[in-house]
Amino acid sequence: MLVDSHCHLDRLKLDKFDGDLDAVLELARSRGIGKFLCVGISLDNAEDVVNIAARYDDVVCSVGVHPLDVESGLADAEKLKTLSAQPNVVALGETGLDYYYSTETKAVQQKSFIAHLQAAGEVGLPVIVHTRDAREDTIDLIREHGSREHAGVLHCFTESWEMAKAALDLNYYISLSGIVTFKNAEELRDVARQVPLERLLVETDSPYLAPVPYRGKPNIPAYVREVAEFIAELRGISYEELAAITTENFHRLFPRAV
Repeated sequence: MLVDSHCHLDRLKLDKFDGDLDAVLELARSRGIGKFLCVGISLDNAEDVVNIAARYDDVVCSVGVHPLDVESGLADAEKLKTLSAQPNVVALGETGLDYYYSTETKAVQQKSFIAHLQAAGEVGLPVIVHTRDAREDTIDLIREHGSREHAGVLHCFTESWEMAKAALDLNYYISLSGIVTFKNAEELRDVARQVPLERLLVETDSPYLAPVPYRGKPNIPAYVREVAEFIAELRGISYEELAAITTENFHRLFPRAV
C-alpha cells in the first residue's frame, strides 16, 4: 500500500471525472494507494475537509490555516484545539511561513504558526508545515514552540539539505512531492537521497505540482505512485520497499489515521 500524505481533495479539478470524487479516489486505489490525507488550509474549508473524510473510510484530514490564508481569518490555539476534536482529524495544518509572495504579513504568519504549534502540543497532534523562503524563522519557531514528541512534517519540501537536517534533528519528517521529478530539481534530489528512509513521506499536494510525465496538468492522488517510483529508483530500492516504509512512517507520524 502507498499513502498520499498530502492532498487537497476539496480543490481537485474534476472535469474529466464528471465532477465525481469517487472516480478520482477509485483510480488511485486501483494503483495501490490505500490512504489519503486531505489537508485543510483555512477556517472556511475546515468543514469541507472534515465532511470529505467522513464520506470515505480511507480518507483522513487535517485542519488549519495556510500562511497565505492568514488574512482571511486567524485561528487562535483554543479555536484550533476545538477544530482538532472533530472526527477523522489527524493533524493541525497546513500552517507555517511563506515569505515568497509577500513579507508584509510576516508578523501575522508567525502568530498563526505559533498558535498551531502550541495547540498541537497541547492536544498531542503532529503539525503539517508549509515553508518557503523562510528557512531560519521556520526552524526557530518550531524549536521554540513545537513539541518534539509529536513533531510534524515539512510538506512538499523544496529547501536545502541543511534545513532538512535541522528539521530532522527536531524529530520532524520530510515529505516530497512531484517537484522532485522536475528537471531543475537536482538540489532537491540530493535531499531525497539523504533523508533517512524512516523519516520520509511522499505526497501529491494535488491538484498542484503534478510529477513528470504529467507536469503542467492538474494533479490527482493517483500520481503519488510516480513520485514514489522516482524516489525508489533514486535511492536504489524497490518501489514496494519504499511504499511499505513510507506507509509505516505515515502511520507512526499520524497515529489517529490507523
